[in-house]
Amino acid sequence: MRYNKIRKMDIANGPGVRVSIFFQGCAFHCKNCFNPETWDFLGGKEFGEEQIEEILRLAEEDHITGLSILGGEPMHPKNIEATTMLAKRFKEKYPNKTIWAWSGFLFDEYIHDKEVAKYLDVLVDGQFVDELRNPMLKWRGSANQRVIDVQKSLKKGDIVLYCD
Repeated sequence: MRYNKIRKMDIANGPGVRVSIFFQGCAFHCKNCFNPETWDFLGGKEFGEEQIEEILRLAEEDHITGLSILGGEPMHPKNIEATTMLAKRFKEKYPNKTIWAWSGFLFDEYIHDKEVAKYLDVLVDGQFVDELRNPMLKWRGSANQRVIDVQKSLKKGDIVLYCD
């Protein structure tokens, strides 16, 4: 499992000031992706316990509202185990801070029944589609992507969109 970068103060990927991690590796290769340097599964740096501890330490600050998990593709079968481990540890330590994640995989087709869903607050799902690109959209790049309230969706058994 590999990652591309960790941002200790990110204000672009979710509400408030957040710690963000960009996992390495993506098979989607969306046209005009904003992070093509994260596509190579062999790129970046090794991810493990040291990086989890760093993220948990960075999130201790009161002004940090949560964790954002991006990529690459954090939900790819090669990455989902590490994504789940990080999300679980984060939620255990910071139950009142939110976890946001971005994935090209659809919630209702792939993610809803994975363990990681138990720890996510919000998921932006769907591949970026350049022809549907809209810079005015909040938290997403193209109109096909959904901003999903994961816990409400799991409870209801159907997609509930996030309202901020």
